[in-house]
Amino acid sequence: SCLYILTVVCWASALWYLSITRPTSSYTGHRQISSISIARKNVSFGNIRTRPINPHSFDFLINEPNKCEKSIPFLVILISTTHKEFDARQAIRETWGDENNFKGIKIATLFLLGKNADPVLNQMVEQESQIFHDIIVEDFIDSYHNLTLKTLMGMRWVATFCSKAKYVMKTDSDIFVNMDNLIYKLLKPNTKPRRRYFTGYVINGGPIRDVRSKWYMPRDLYPDSNYPPFCSGTGYIFSADVAELIYKTSLHTRLLHLEDVYVGLCLRKLGIHPFQNSGFNHWKMAYSLCRYRRVITVHQITPEEMHRIWNDMSSKKHLRC
Repeated sequence: SCLYILTVVCWASALWYLSITRPTSSYTGHRQISSISIARKNVSFGNIRTRPINPHSFDFLINEPNKCEKSIPFLVILISTTHKEFDARQAIRETWGDENNFKGIKIATLFLLGKNADPVLNQMVEQESQIFHDIIVEDFIDSYHNLTLKTLMGMRWVATFCSKAKYVMKTDSDIFVNMDNLIYKLLKPNTKPRRRYFTGYVINGGPIRDVRSKWYMPRDLYPDSNYPPFCSGTGYIFSADVAELIYKTSLHTRLLHLEDVYVGLCLRKLGIHPFQNSGFNHWKMAYSLCRYRRVITVHQITPEEMHRIWNDMSSKKHLRC
């Protein structure tokens, strides 16, 4: 009986010891494992956040890195164009896009292109660049679905080579721009430059799900029923600081082929709201001297019309409407 009692006491002591030590040891081990697991998750999550999903890893095939070195532009004009539109580019050079139109106001005009599948066209653009020094090209394929890449190239160029400019305009090669209204009535060189500024023809709309539409947006690419407010890609103005902000935001924003919508998405992420300006028109407007004096942009203008409108407006500045 003494041996039995001694055995019971020993087992009871052992169980009491284990009941105190085992839970503490087990909990500590669990907490350490959880901490390691959480730490690993945080490291992984941090890597995901900093890794670009849209790295824009294209090289410049043609560049003008020194265009802003001698003097800082008040306005940089970025014009989206294609290889075959030489007549349109030349018309702009000889009319509203002439960098020497305004004495005392530095303007830098640049045409934006990707690379073409036809090596002859690429060579022609390269020769054109050697003459005019106003073309930049990256090594993505030049196509309608890559218009967003073209605009981001322009943003990247401003942020890298011309970050001290005051304002930037992005427009297309079939747009007529009333530079007097743009420079003196909207941007006003004698006033303090704005920051985080964006304006144009603001559109509030949603994705078109009809596959036959030029602006078709598949639901898996953009599931929301509304776009954020965005400016028509036919012409918009922004302060130069926004170029870098949009470019850096684009690195972490899923790419959309609708360029103006995509810029609107980046603006929403940045908390920048585009301002409506009635001077920007994204449609064709029949010419009259007085009507064109009131606008900033007009769409669907041919090279011949560009010259005719410019010459008429320049020669009749003394006439009142």
